[in-house]
Amino acid sequence: MRVDVFDFDLPRDRIALRPKVPRDAARLLEVSPSGFVNHTVGALSGLLRAGDVLVFNNTRVIPARLTGRRVGRGEATPKIEVTLHQRSASDRWAAFAKPGRKLAVGDVVRFGGDGAVCFAGSLNATVLSKGEGGEIELAFDMDGPVLDEAIAEMGVMPLPPYIASQRPTDDQDKSDYQTIFSKSDGAVAAPTAGLHFTDQLMARLADAGVGCEFVTLHVGAGTFLPVKADDTADHRMHSEWGEVPGDVAERLNVCRAAGGRVVAVGTTSLRLLESAADAEGSVLPFSGSTDIFITPGYQFRAVDVLLTNFHLPRSTLFMLVSAFSGLDRMQAAYAYAIDNDYRFYSYGDACLLHRADLS
Repeated sequence: MRVDVFDFDLPRDRIALRPKVPRDAARLLEVSPSGFVNHTVGALSGLLRAGDVLVFNNTRVIPARLTGRRVGRGEATPKIEVTLHQRSASDRWAAFAKPGRKLAVGDVVRFGGDGAVCFAGSLNATVLSKGEGGEIELAFDMDGPVLDEAIAEMGVMPLPPYIASQRPTDDQDKSDYQTIFSKSDGAVAAPTAGLHFTDQLMARLADAGVGCEFVTLHVGAGTFLPVKADDTADHRMHSEWGEVPGDVAERLNVCRAAGGRVVAVGTTSLRLLESAADAEGSVLPFSGSTDIFITPGYQFRAVDVLLTNFHLPRSTLFMLVSAFSGLDRMQAAYAYAIDNDYRFYSYGDACLLHRADLS
């Protein structure tokens, strides 16, 4: 399918640079066959049914953007910015490097002290391999919890480039860019639909008979990458590690058998549940990597309703929501959202989408 089908004009000022306060004050556009209805996220408990189950991604964002310098060649030491995106061993990470052309296999990058070429308080990593688009694999000189502590101390929150290009990351982002239920360290991007939830909203949902379950998908920096191919068939998705515990899978299957709906909070939860589902739509226990790429024509099996933010033009996430609710409907919904001043992307507003084949 041609990628330009998923293009649209998004004014730069529609990209939110800060979240709404409180979080559940964000606007919510309900998209259904009968049209569009404006709500706030705080009204969600009145939009879902008793017996429905929300599925959240409980991953926790790590400060995965590191700045260092290449050392050891006996020449100028260029500044290197690295964004970690998937752990491959206790001491190894796949990452994106900028500028990647300054690195070769065998090079050492020293992080810490603002990239100063010194040993005190520094963290070294060796480039093990190099791929396309600045992708590298790094082997650090520390591992396990010690490495985690060093990354936490030296790294910064990896805000999406569409935000980071307009303002610097600051201390407020350390809390703004985590969900209230973040638990499992490993993501380098937030599951942003979950950012809208507050303790008060969770209590109202429970009172309304809406259940909640938690899965884990460590969102990778590949979610920020533009689709450069002209056809979706030529785009390569980066894999991400996820887990659906067996007891969670069992309760989701019981929910649907009783007539309840599985409501994915975010495209990350949806992608993981669809990766874990069998051909009949039963969710199975899952632990491993997924690189599922969902475009129109995909037959959804595990998820009935999707709560998600507004995504960027030509992105894999806009392709996913177009598959879920229909391309024509989503093109119309996004045009409506832009005309009505909805805020887009990670800190922006949300939409509640009904599955096209169930409408």
